[in-house]
Amino acid sequence: MRRLFRKGERVRNKLDGKVMEVLRYIKSNVVEVKWFDLDAKEVRTNTVKEDKLSKAA
Repeated sequence: MRRLFRKGERVRNKLDGKVMEVLRYIKSNVVEVKWFDLDAKEVRTNTVKEDKLSKAA
């Protein structure tokens, strides 16, 4: 299984540009990420496919 990101790395979502942090790999290409929602002022978690993410600068 090829993993592009490590746990704790900052990644950018290619669809909406949000910067997220990698929590863990769920399947071979599915990553659980967390980010801070500015509108609600809370931390959100979601699962995203690995090919929809890129490394954050």
